[in-house]
Amino acid sequence: MKASEIRKLTREEIEKKIKDSKSELLDLRMKAATGSLEKPSKLDAIKKDVARMMTVLNEMKKEEQGGNK
Repeated sequence: MKASEIRKLTREEIEKKIKDSKSELLDLRMKAATGSLEKPSKLDAIKKDVARMMTVLNEMKKEEQGGNK
């Protein structure tokens, strides 16, 4: 998911996607530990998506507080 796509979402939608992605990441980590993970690159992709969503969410929070500080 690109940052421009994330910025189009509402704050609540982003928070829900973060929660869903983190639970998916946990499942993938469990599969990786047992050796049944088919695409290890998916772990990295989800981590990066979560980081992007957190970044955009933090930017939104700063804007609500009155600009960059």
